[in-house]
Amino acid sequence: MRLTDPKQTVESAKRALALAVKAKDKNAMAESYRILGIGYFYQDKSDLAVSNLSKALQLYKETGSEAGTAKVYNNIGNIYKNIDTDKSLHYFKKALEVAEKLKISDLTAGCYLNIGAVYFKKKNFSLALRNYDLSQDLFTKLDNPVGITQCLQNKGVVYFSLQQLDKAEEFLLEASEKARQNDLNASIAGINLTLVSVYIAKKEFKKAEKELKEGLAFARLINSPKFEQDYTYTAYELEAARGNYEKALYHLRKVYRQDSVKFSQNISEKIGLLQEQYRQQERERRNELIIERQKNNKFLFWASLVVSGLFLLMIGLLVRSIQRKAKTNKQLTVLNSEISQQKEELDWINQRLEQIIEERTKDLQHKNQKLSQYSWHLSHQIRGPIATMKGLMLLEKDKLIEWDEFIQEMDKCLEDIDYKILNINEMLHDPNVGGFSTPDDQA
Repeated sequence: MRLTDPKQTVESAKRALALAVKAKDKNAMAESYRILGIGYFYQDKSDLAVSNLSKALQLYKETGSEAGTAKVYNNIGNIYKNIDTDKSLHYFKKALEVAEKLKISDLTAGCYLNIGAVYFKKKNFSLALRNYDLSQDLFTKLDNPVGITQCLQNKGVVYFSLQQLDKAEEFLLEASEKARQNDLNASIAGINLTLVSVYIAKKEFKKAEKELKEGLAFARLINSPKFEQDYTYTAYELEAARGNYEKALYHLRKVYRQDSVKFSQNISEKIGLLQEQYRQQERERRNELIIERQKNNKFLFWASLVVSGLFLLMIGLLVRSIQRKAKTNKQLTVLNSEISQQKEELDWINQRLEQIIEERTKDLQHKNQKLSQYSWHLSHQIRGPIATMKGLMLLEKDKLIEWDEFIQEMDKCLEDIDYKILNINEMLHDPNVGGFSTPDDQA
């Protein structure tokens, strides 16, 4: 359900977790937490995804389940894919190593698919395609339509990036057909988004508009704000390619507003991820200390049984135990010092993030000011030469103006419009330009 209704995925996982807790089944609890993490990931709630996957990983390690641990590594790799590609690749390769060792074919295929996606982000298209081919071969043998669809979709995206538009269209249409057969709403939304870009590049605007409307409907169906934002920006690209600049500007303004909100959410999620990483490190340290203590206690227990009749040796063991405890206390003191230092570093990071937020806010205010100036300029400056052109057309229609004079005046109007459009473009893209200028200003 993660590709059709991730909200339902979370609800089902919560019910499964309640049953697992009641049955005191650690493996079932771990799997429930893992599915919860996946559901939250598809809802773009990365902090909740990391929290639940961390719990799943801890439980699988406790039960010694290598297969479960590998699955979680694969899921964590997906979360890092948009944050840190190197760390993402590290987790995927760890998952792949275990999957191949245990001969888990579906997990192996999924790992190849995800590794291909990371190489695509690194712009290494040949390695991306090679991993997609390995993944598709395995999914085909397993008769897994979801995996095959994702492989075809990702290949289409690669060929679009290589500007092999016909090949990209072929793979994407095949992926779209399989997605529709299996009701994969999220996949359809993603496929249509790339198809729109393909058709814009091929200047097939009617096809692009059709795919855009349909894809946006699926994005809203799965309640994905990220997809809706991507479609808003693609709508801007479509109208700009058509030359419909008024509609393009409307979509661009929406993108700017969404970017502002999304930036705040991203900062919040990144802070959440940093905090979760810190908590996870602390949990791992505590677990290591507990394991170390358990080993020590076990050793002392068996040693006491062997030398229980030897009083002097028992005293020696007790002294040794006290020394070890003292050493452990020293280690704990060092660990507490490190924790305090890390807390200070986190405080510094939080201060730095606040500075970044403030700088981005000022930048967005500056851009909004430019857009407001552009709206005024569009309605007051460009409207003038357009009105003149309409007047000249009426004069020409009524034969009240000579043809040469008509051409000359029309040429002046076009030059005026061209200059103002260039001025608008310079203002929107050059951060050093504070506002619009006119031909008179330049003179």
